[in-house]
Amino acid sequence: MLLVDDKGNQLGEMPTSEALDLATERGLDLVEVAPAADPPVCRLLNYGKFRYEATRKERESRKANKSRSKNQLREVRMKTRIGEHDRLAKTRLVKRLLTQGSKVKVSVMFRGREMQHPHIGMALLKNVAEDLQEDAMLDKAPGFEGRFLSMILSPSAALKKQIENKELESAKA
Repeated sequence: MLLVDDKGNQLGEMPTSEALDLATERGLDLVEVAPAADPPVCRLLNYGKFRYEATRKERESRKANKSRSKNQLREVRMKTRIGEHDRLAKTRLVKRLLTQGSKVKVSVMFRGREMQHPHIGMALLKNVAEDLQEDAMLDKAPGFEGRFLSMILSPSAALKKQIENKELESAKA
């Protein structure tokens, strides 16, 4: 077998027993890296540290992928008795999510007897849609999903262009 140390230096070909003795002498583990190679390649390394670093790299890459994916569906929920200022604040939140490139599901939650008055929820969603008219396109018209009346908005073509321009500018900087 061909032996490589923890720094990547080749130590040459040697029998397995000799490689195991060398590994225990240095306080490291003998790990077979390329069993299909001729001769098989083994490496001297601290296996616990190697596994720890591999899981950290994987976690970091997953986190980076999650932040990079833009076509996420985000949800903003409201209740039928929401105040005007609170509705405007939620609308600003929806606009911010749209400028990040996400699709947004705007939901109105009904409780108890509120289900008897769906027109209140429809009016609320209509007001949100009117406020976001130039920033959003309606992907799914308002419809009931259980106790929720919801619609899905996606960024408009003009907003998508703004997002792309910002990305280009940040890439240049």
